[in-house]
Amino acid sequence: MEADRKIKVIIADDHGIYLEGLRTLLKREAEIELVGEASNGRELIDKTRQLEPDVILTDLIMPEMDGIQAIKEIVESGLPVKCIAISTYDTDLLIVEALEAGAKGYIVKNADKGEIIEAIKTVYEGYYYYCKTTTSKLVRKISRSKFNPYKKINRDLFSEQEKEIIVLICQEKISDEIGSILSMSPRTVERIRSKILEKANVKTTIGLVIYAIKNGIYFIESGFL
Repeated sequence: MEADRKIKVIIADDHGIYLEGLRTLLKREAEIELVGEASNGRELIDKTRQLEPDVILTDLIMPEMDGIQAIKEIVESGLPVKCIAISTYDTDLLIVEALEAGAKGYIVKNADKGEIIEAIKTVYEGYYYYCKTTTSKLVRKISRSKFNPYKKINRDLFSEQEKEIIVLICQEKISDEIGSILSMSPRTVERIRSKILEKANVKTTIGLVIYAIKNGIYFIESGFL
């Protein structure tokens, strides 16, 4: 991001108290400029066209037009904006639908300040953001959905050793365990892990798991989840 370039953000939610809290949080961030707010999907679309934000944070359940339909229309319009879905813990299906509609990430409503800012910066930089509290159940639903940002894969992208490590990461093994299994130091595992994330163009373990499942490197049927 350019030194003096702020990330322009619009927030959308029909609950005034949550919107106020989000507003207060974002206005304290030097790298973020809150340029607009909306209380329903139709208003969000209109504000997006007028204000040309970089990132949108939108609730999924709103009156007049819900967040999923708003995301879909914004993405289809070709506007250069990244959308982040805001959801609650019991709306896994809505999160999947938001990703299929074109959202670049999602967070839960009680995500802490650090995660909200991280999500905004991550999608602004061109990556997908998966909430840190993502459950195995949701990973399963995402991996079986139409959502697949990793279609353009080179099957020879990873070495056999890297594929072994990816599988072990999907099995929730930590670096010490992977090192013990593959007879290498945890530091070497971490180095290779960083290289794997870079090659896959993902930033988190959850992103890597979804990538691996979507591209046939790891299979849910083999025991994961």
